[in-house]
Amino acid sequence: MFAALNSFQTGGSSSISQQAFTTAGTYTWTAPFGVTSVCVVCIGGGGSGATGQTSSKTNGGGGGGGGLSYLNDYAVTAGNTYTVVVGAGGTVGTSGTESNGNAGGDSYFVNGSVARGTGGGGGVAGGSGGAGGTNGATGASAGATGGAGGNGGSTLNSSLSYAGAGGGGAAGYSGAGGAGGISGSTAGANGSGGGGGGGATFGTSAVNEGGSGGGTGILGQGTSGTGGVSNSGDGGTGGSSGSTGGTYGGAGGAYGGGGGGGFWYQFGSGPTVGSAGGSGAVRIIWGSGRAFPSTNTGDI
Repeated sequence: MFAALNSFQTGGSSSISQQAFTTAGTYTWTAPFGVTSVCVVCIGGGGSGATGQTSSKTNGGGGGGGGLSYLNDYAVTAGNTYTVVVGAGGTVGTSGTESNGNAGGDSYFVNGSVARGTGGGGGVAGGSGGAGGTNGATGASAGATGGAGGNGGSTLNSSLSYAGAGGGGAAGYSGAGGAGGISGSTAGANGSGGGGGGGATFGTSAVNEGGSGGGTGILGQGTSGTGGVSNSGDGGTGGSSGSTGGTYGGAGGAYGGGGGGGFWYQFGSGPTVGSAGGSGAVRIIWGSGRAFPSTNTGDI
């Protein structure tokens, strides 16, 4: 499913408009009458946090934030169709079963070499956080640019730290998302250039999952997200904040926030699951005088 906003000139030719795809899946976009070029932004899905690790009695690493890629003035032909893929957020494991997190899916326009935000990596049970996604476009003449997602936080090798690591924030238009906080130790880092702040972790006496990373909006670059302190990271302008960690934490922020890590609970039923990563997104805009990261990029 996707959200779309359109405006048309008299006679049916398209003037200034946009179309957003915000649910994971594969779509076909048809260039409207009169449109010869578009600008596009792609944000990869965030990775999910890992469960705690029973064998070493440690917590789960946080998921990495999704990468961002944007491209301006890409030539299209009216009436032709173009592929759009939106990457899903990484899914979580089963509570009580030690498992790593899962990577988020890539989001791209046309194909992976034109404009592609790669998904964030999944956290590791009792170990490191997932790597942040990148601007994965590889075409020699594509010219796509964008930031990297924040890395998920790592875990402390301590049975006294009943707290999962924080998820990484989604990438910004001109800089990286904030890194997730280390389990039971540090807050999440701020994002850069509109990237979501990294999810914070909880103190050593708390029994909670790490906070999830914030997402990045698709309406253009805005204020950078801030890292959370004992709660989720904040999203950049237009993006959603990640969920506060809890016994069962919520997903990373839209779009592309990494999920917080689960924890190992000595007095309960073993390791708890981490949080899912936030879904990716793709947005296409067209019309004179529009360009990412911030030139008339709103819904107009």
